[in-house]
Amino acid sequence: MSRQELLSPEGLRVDGRRANELRRISCRASVLNSADGSSYYEQGNTKVLVAVYGPREPRSKSLAHHDQATINVEFNIAPFSTSERRKRSKGDKRLLEVASFVKQTFEGAIQTTVYPRSQIDIYIHLLQHDGGTLETCINAATLALVDAGISMVDYVCACTAGFIDETPVLDLNFVEESSIETPDLTVAVLPRSGNIALLQM
Repeated sequence: MSRQELLSPEGLRVDGRRANELRRISCRASVLNSADGSSYYEQGNTKVLVAVYGPREPRSKSLAHHDQATINVEFNIAPFSTSERRKRSKGDKRLLEVASFVKQTFEGAIQTTVYPRSQIDIYIHLLQHDGGTLETCINAATLALVDAGISMVDYVCACTAGFIDETPVLDLNFVEESSIETPDLTVAVLPRSGNIALLQM
């Protein structure tokens, strides 16, 4: 798909947004009774469900740290979330990559020293994919952690940005992300301090 198709002469994108417009955001907390904290989060047509358990006793004593909590993140994609219907294995590179980025983001945001010798589990399920997966997962996980009452130094807010025809654009959708001509960047920040929690290209 060419850049001409991604950005009209009037400056409108494929979904009708202007360059600096975010997709519509809708979210709810406490959607799962069995979890300590949970959230359902939609950003455009990307939909994510997150469950947080903990702080709780680690599954394995060897994984416990005497002075801080261990953060565990699992990311799964529902087989029906994309037009490509396939079940992914737990060792899928893309799943592990997203889980690793989310874990890296929250290791600096959660006050792990408040919960020594414990484990905090974050389970993320992508229900529908339309671009901005990582940003949506981080925002949804933040809401679920707040719902669980986990102590954090600050909220984490994430967004993607890219370039189309030398025009900077925010919150890329699937069509824009899929274009090899559109470089993209995901940034997660701690708003109060302005510190960057994650920077991923």
